[in-house]
Amino acid sequence: MNYQWIQQLNPMAFKLRSGVRKKTFKRIVKTIKSFQASNKHSNSRRKPLLSIQEQVLVTLEYWREYRTYFHIATSWRVSESTICRIVHRIESELMQSGMFRLPGKKALLRGLNQPEVVVMDVTETPVERPKRKQEEFYSGKKERHTLKSQLIINQETGEIICTFFGKGRCHDFSLFKASGIHLHRETQGLHDSGYQGIDQFHSNSYTPEKKPKNRELSILEKDYNRVLATARIGIEHINRRLKIFKIFGDRYRNRRRRYGLRCNLLSAIYNYELSLAVTKFKTPTIP
Repeated sequence: MNYQWIQQLNPMAFKLRSGVRKKTFKRIVKTIKSFQASNKHSNSRRKPLLSIQEQVLVTLEYWREYRTYFHIATSWRVSESTICRIVHRIESELMQSGMFRLPGKKALLRGLNQPEVVVMDVTETPVERPKRKQEEFYSGKKERHTLKSQLIINQETGEIICTFFGKGRCHDFSLFKASGIHLHRETQGLHDSGYQGIDQFHSNSYTPEKKPKNRELSILEKDYNRVLATARIGIEHINRRLKIFKIFGDRYRNRRRRYGLRCNLLSAIYNYELSLAVTKFKTPTIP
């Protein structure tokens, strides 16, 4: 395993191997080099066994395949502890650099620059069964212990605006209230049935019509639900793209306190790759 060999892969194979484009990889490397050059403590460390390019590849490989540190260490012929330190350092330096950060919930209240339509959804990641307070992490929907990630995206551009995290037992609407997120009154919000009652907090929000007791939905109500589902489909595609990284899609084995940092970092990298793309999300809006 070496950087020269991986660099020779064509763009499609490189993205399949690492999960990101070559342009994104070069930007990450440039960001790490700039951060370490400006950090006066970086020169005090001993010379690393792997170059910066190789360290970034190790981190991407860990996110993409989510193999154990031991298996990755045997591929790169270094110790397991070295891989652990590399991954944690690269993650921390990327966040501290400020290059890969989400706009944040303040972007939802920027007056004239706020998004016209936002879509909010919650996705779940399985976790190891906790030793304590297991009931707080048990999701009845998934029938296993999970961590929940709430994503809010700009429907027009597909950009992830902000995230929030909670335990598996927390209801989607309760997670929204705990996040402290406020939508601009002119922003249209599209949500699934887990956000019933959100219109009390934001009047310009839409949720599916629920089937009443002892009565079927009318044709008009079914058409409304169909149009709403079509308008929301973009966020389901984003969840799929994030879960290409197995650290987010498979059972999370690490300590939970670093879960939010990694999800935010992957979301910001997704936004950066989206800015490189020519095509934009174009989905119908609620009339």
